[in-house]
Amino acid sequence: FNSMKFNDIIESDTPVLIDFYADWCGPCHALAPIIQEVKNEMGEKVKVVKIDVDRNEALAQKLQIMSIPTIAIFRNGKLEWRAAGVQQKQTIIHKIEEIAAL
Repeated sequence: FNSMKFNDIIESDTPVLIDFYADWCGPCHALAPIIQEVKNEMGEKVKVVKIDVDRNEALAQKLQIMSIPTIAIFRNGKLEWRAAGVQQKQTIIHKIEEIAAL
């Protein structure tokens, strides 16, 4: 990912859920099926993007991703919500619905 590509992704009227992870991160593996369930339930209401922080260090530093997993929801290029650690599916879905309603 470069910054331009990232900006293209988050410049969306549809909420964009970004999962910042690393292959060696245990909690990231625990979060992955939760993110998949969110995607399955929300369908077209959300875009889901996974970003490997080890492969995208500059972007992770720019966004100040200090711990992983970190999930962030962007809409129209703006960060609307962000949380570190494994989140519950309902928490994520509620946030996406809240942001979509803005």
